[in-house]
Amino acid sequence: MPQALLPMIPDGATQISDLISVVRQDEQWTYFCGVQPVFQHPEGDRRSFRMFTAQLCCQGVCTQAQILRTFGVSKNSVLRSVAKYHREGIEGFYRPRLGRGSSVMTADVTARAEKLLESGRARSEVAEELGIQYDTLRKAISQGRVRKPDPMPADKACVHPAASHPLIVPTDKSTRSDADAIAGDEMGVACTRPCERVMASIGLLSGGATTEFQPCRDVSYGGVLCALPALAENGLFRHLATLPVLSGFYMTLHVILLLAYMALCRIKAVEQLQYQTPGELGKLLGLDRIPEVRCLRKKLSQLSQDEAPERWAGLLSQEWMERNPELSGTLYVDGHVRLYHGKMTRLPRRFVSRQRLCLRGTTDYWVNDALGQPFFSVERPIDHGLLEALRSDIVPRLLKDVPGQPTSEQLEADPYLSRFVVIFDREGYSPDFFREMWQEHRIACITYHKYPKEEWPESWFTETQVAMPAGEILLLKLAEMGSRIGDPSDGLWVREVRKLTSSGHQTSLISTSYGQLGLENAGQLFSRWSQENFFGYMMQHFAIDALNEYRTEVILGTNRPVVNPAWRELDRQHRSVKSKLTQRQARFAALTLHPQAKESDMQKWERQKADLREEIEQLEQELSVLQDRKKSTPKHLAWEELPEDQKFERLAPSRKRLTDTVKLVAYRAETALATIVREKISHVDEARSLVRDLLRSDADIYPDQTAGVLAVRLHTLANPRSNRAIQHLLDHLNAAELTYPGTNLRLIYSLATHQINESLVPS
Repeated sequence: MPQALLPMIPDGATQISDLISVVRQDEQWTYFCGVQPVFQHPEGDRRSFRMFTAQLCCQGVCTQAQILRTFGVSKNSVLRSVAKYHREGIEGFYRPRLGRGSSVMTADVTARAEKLLESGRARSEVAEELGIQYDTLRKAISQGRVRKPDPMPADKACVHPAASHPLIVPTDKSTRSDADAIAGDEMGVACTRPCERVMASIGLLSGGATTEFQPCRDVSYGGVLCALPALAENGLFRHLATLPVLSGFYMTLHVILLLAYMALCRIKAVEQLQYQTPGELGKLLGLDRIPEVRCLRKKLSQLSQDEAPERWAGLLSQEWMERNPELSGTLYVDGHVRLYHGKMTRLPRRFVSRQRLCLRGTTDYWVNDALGQPFFSVERPIDHGLLEALRSDIVPRLLKDVPGQPTSEQLEADPYLSRFVVIFDREGYSPDFFREMWQEHRIACITYHKYPKEEWPESWFTETQVAMPAGEILLLKLAEMGSRIGDPSDGLWVREVRKLTSSGHQTSLISTSYGQLGLENAGQLFSRWSQENFFGYMMQHFAIDALNEYRTEVILGTNRPVVNPAWRELDRQHRSVKSKLTQRQARFAALTLHPQAKESDMQKWERQKADLREEIEQLEQELSVLQDRKKSTPKHLAWEELPEDQKFERLAPSRKRLTDTVKLVAYRAETALATIVREKISHVDEARSLVRDLLRSDADIYPDQTAGVLAVRLHTLANPRSNRAIQHLLDHLNAAELTYPGTNLRLIYSLATHQINESLVPS
């Protein structure tokens, strides 16, 4: 049996195949077969490099794939070199090029092209202005005849990690997948940090795993790193000390960052992580892998103890209001029913307007700004409507948190000045509530008129330009006058503004914001669509209604009454009997108005009337009994008085509050990115779609500890228009100069124009 021979390579060499290796030293590239040198060329001799690598491939000493992995050159370059070697041999690489005619790239044209490129003009624009072909300019740039401008100042230039060590090759997906699979045979899939994990298991790893990035190409979801500056700006990494301290390998920062990445990448549930590649997502955190589902559930439970998520969300809400006082002065309040289809508890039924059904669930009342950005939400398992939620929970919190409220002296000096404005739909229409808010708190309310009177003459309406909160200008037909609502003896004077639609319909709104103009009230109320869009977008993209855990909790210490089950059953029976009675009465009236002419039909007609009269009398008697029983039965009961078999439990709120807070930060971050992208896109509706594609795209990650840089190179998108918009976004992100949390690496973003590792290829 022949004996297997171990491959022999020189010390410090990079192996290309089992026989061939390469060493770069003193600006020379030396190739070895075993330990014997076989070829050498200067570092800048590209012709010799292409010739010899093509010769190695043609002689079967190594494969084209090995050349690609070792040197990072493009596949097309290797294919062209091999084809040229087959066709022309060695001489073909050194034969001088054929002469060409006079070049259009004269010294004057070259200087003008370099000046235009340095000013930030696109190559296509420069070629058009100079009157030359685009390919002519592109070739001149690639050949070095036209100097390409630096993408950023020299002091901020991204140093490629391979520059510090010429033989470090960034890993690709295949290499990482193989390494993760090998680790799975020992400690676990992608657990390539065994020492830290063993120390964490025995309690010797204080401070959790260190954040260490490795040079990687084509990292899945690598584009989500572009959201880090926006996440930091919106407070994701602030006040984390209010959450419990985690122990072990994964710390609080790792878990919160992972939740944010999941939200932005549309991984809508913790359970969906089992279908993702753990090592790829781990590279985005500077770890070997992300926690498995069971571990992450445990970490979330620890972070959700002692109402810590509620405190964290409250601090962030206050910060958002203080940073945008002009937006927090006008607040939009609306309820959203979070449906529950489980069997752990029987939640009361709520009317769901989007499905026009009464379904079991929990009502959340959201407070947003005029742009649809959320401030906070209030969960109410026992709900008595919007007005009760405003009085009990929302208004007291707003009085404490809304910044820039006028002082008592200012309110006394100006009788029309309000603290802030609250806007809601017709559910909150109540003259008594409007009077209470204005007289007790000086809070202005705007809503639709629930009971508008006769229509106004069309001549009263004039076309008016209305500035919406998002900045757009609408042309609306508006009319305004004072109106009195409520009881004639104890009513309230309000401002009434009506909008005339193209179909002739008049939409009426009422407002107690006396210090504003009517068109301002109209612009604010007609912007309610932003909050409705927020609900729809969060349900579709961020799974705001999804359950995060199946645990329930006992409702303790509530002072809110609940509907008496006995009264609810009597009310159901009363409505059923009333419906049957109305139907019989209608049939009896029809028979009375249309008597039969024939004698045979007359007898049948009289018999039908007699039967209906008897049924009507029975139903009237039954209805009277039910009415008496309803009057004697209390409609509401205290929670303690409710029968035990009718009591229900609430859905455990802590873990959902934690994940929802991260989702709110992620939504605000995505909105900020879309706002920047919108500056370069003519179709504003495409901005969010483009940002979503960017965040879910692959990217290359190049850390450089010496320079203190974490370079993120994004792959180009589908078309130049999208690339220009994304480059505009990356310029803003680079200006933020954010340091990756937990490291000293400054994030630098760039948009790749090709995938060649230039540091390993002779120029």
